[in-house]
Formats: sequence, C-alpha cells, structure tokens
Amino acid sequence: MTRPTRLAAAAILSIMTLAGCQTNGADTTGGVVRTNEPSKGDVTSFGDAFDGLKTVSDVEYYASDQAVAEAKNQFRAENYGNAGALFFKATQLAPNDGNAWMGLAASCDRIHRFDLADRAYGRAFKLVGATPEYYNNVGYSYLLRGKLQDARSNFLKAYELAPNDPTVANNLKLLSSSVQNIER
Repeated sequence: MTRPTRLAAAAILSIMTLAGCQTNGADTTGGVVRTNEPSKGDVTSFGDAFDGLKTVSDVEYYASDQAVAEAKNQFRAENYGNAGALFFKATQLAPNDGNAWMGLAASCDRIHRFDLADRAYGRAFKLVGATPEYYNNVGYSYLLRGKLQDARSNFLKAYELAPNDPTVANNLKLLSSSVQNIER
C-alpha cells in the first residue's frame, strides 16, 4: 500500500471506532461532566478504596501558601532579602498567584532592585488588575526612587478606587511631607 492509501485506511478505521462509542441515551450523570472525584465503591489502580485518600478538592492549602506566609513574616521583620527569596519561591510554585508577585515586587523595592520590582509589578498587574493595593504599591515604589510625580499619580489612582483606605491616605501624607522636605 502507498502512504496516502495507508493514511486513508487509518482515518476510516478511526472514524469507525469512534462511531461505535455512542451512548445509549440513558444519561446517568444528569448532564454533569464527571470530575476527578471518586464515587463510593470506586477503587484505585492498586485495588484500594478511595475512602480516606485526599483528592484535589480536599487539599487545604497550596504549595505556595507556606512560602507566602513565611515571606510575609520576613517582610514584617524587615528582612527584605529573605522575603524576596521566599516570594520568588512562591511565584515559582504558583506562577498565577498575584499576591506572591506583589510581595516580590515590594521586597525588591525595599532592597532597591527597581528593575526586578518593575518586572514583578508588570506580572502582578496581569493577575490582580487595577486594584488600590496595586496602585498604592507602585506609588510607593516610585516614592522610594524619588519619582514624586509618578508616585502622586499612582497614589491618586489608589485613592480614587479606595478613598477610605488608611494606607493610601498615609502614603499621600508621606508624599506631601517628602515634597516639603526634599534633601539635596
């Protein structure tokens, strides 16, 4: 047989196989697609019952949660390098964790690695969006860099989204005192 003939024969066999995989119309799941949750009586590939085994929905925490919790403790203790390393670990364990990216950016700000902070803020924005916390943190980053106009712009965006947030209000006061007490 030639190659095109073999391909056509394989396609016909596949179609015939799939045609035999039709249901009898008696849908026992009520139209619900079955998830990975085992039913009573299901057994594992080793013949054990699923009773007592944890499935994905039973997991109480994610792998990145422990790293984020420890990173926050390190950040509060002003160990910004350690906090940054732990937040980085959390971003590797859970790349879609916006809070881990925000923490990484804030840690990078505190050790004056603004190039890394900008990258982390970029990733955080894609995940958390335009939140008051995001604009407040970016504003503080610009304040640390001495870019007061950019800091003010971000603090005002945060204030528009959360006018009663005390952190935003305090940062606006800090900004105004920074403008008045410029050291040269």
